[in-house]
Amino acid sequence: MILKLLLISAVIYIVYIMFFKQKSVATTTKKQKKENKPQADEMVECANCGVYTEISECILSNGKYYCSDECIIEAKK
Repeated sequence: MILKLLLISAVIYIVYIMFFKQKSVATTTKKQKKENKPQADEMVECANCGVYTEISECILSNGKYYCSDECIIEAKK
């Protein structure tokens, strides 16, 4: 009777390891891949004043990057 209980427990433990532990390993590798991505965008220089800003914050006008509307106005003068 005790031998049957030990065998059933072992089978349940192996099934648990096979299905539930692999999921946790897969989620940690996904988290590591996300952490390897750069935190900031590429930095570009303003065509007018020379200040470096992220591309996501820049304004693209006539094929050039500007840091603000004021720089665009000054460049057109």
